[in-house]
Amino acid sequence: MTTNDGVIDGTAVAARIRATVGAGVQAFSAEHGRAPGLGTLLVGDNPASRTYVRMKHRACAEVGIESIHHVLPADASQEDVLRVTQELVADPRVDGVLVQMPLPAGLDPEPVILAVPPEKDVDGFHPFNLGSVASELPGTPSCTPAGVMTLLDTYGVELAGADAVVIGRSRTVGMPMALLLLHRNATVTVTHLLTKDLAAKTRTADVLISAAGAPGLVTADMVKPGAVVIDIGITRTPEGLRGDVDFDAVREVASLVSPVPGGVGPMTIATLLETTLRLAWDRAAR
Repeated sequence: MTTNDGVIDGTAVAARIRATVGAGVQAFSAEHGRAPGLGTLLVGDNPASRTYVRMKHRACAEVGIESIHHVLPADASQEDVLRVTQELVADPRVDGVLVQMPLPAGLDPEPVILAVPPEKDVDGFHPFNLGSVASELPGTPSCTPAGVMTLLDTYGVELAGADAVVIGRSRTVGMPMALLLLHRNATVTVTHLLTKDLAAKTRTADVLISAAGAPGLVTADMVKPGAVVIDIGITRTPEGLRGDVDFDAVREVASLVSPVPGGVGPMTIATLLETTLRLAWDRAAR
């Protein structure tokens, strides 16, 4: 895929994926007499989390995936969260389970993540799936890094031998992103907000991926001319949604840059749909 203005159109790429998933859902439903099912749990009333879950359910409806949704109040106990998570796992309609993160303060996410077995872990957060990604074994990678890889491939970005810098080291995005790039023979440097002289590291990158959640962190002087810049960070500010990248300035330097919104976000949801369908096929084959 080519672009005339250097802007990566994640919305367009995601739309093509959704169309393919929709056809796959029809085939699955015809063969098995039911639609693939995504089970979700939202704890609390975080506005961003509510929005994300609503977008995911709307996307499921568009492609024919059944949504099974539960909501718990912000003061729900750890036991209640685990109970509802386990109910979703046991529900025969559910092929993939997603517990929206972050959980409210005072709740430990680790037991919840472990309560979702790897074969229903649509988010790719379970240690088994993280280990599978690290070991290049079959498993479910986190949706956002997987979506970024699809974008890079769609736009013909050569990764073998490229110098890649990832800003962010979270187990849900930064670490799996670095691993997926390594598996494609990129030379990867992982940085974060405490990295000394971050700009010196980012200026070496042929491919720069920021997942720090720090609005405007990446400025034009931090980008190597001609680099590909992927902005995973998304923060709600009084001025609206902002990414980690100073888009207008970096666009003048980079060969390709993804916007916020309209870049990685649609790909995350499209990859979630893709993964739910795959988990449904896998489950039906067992």
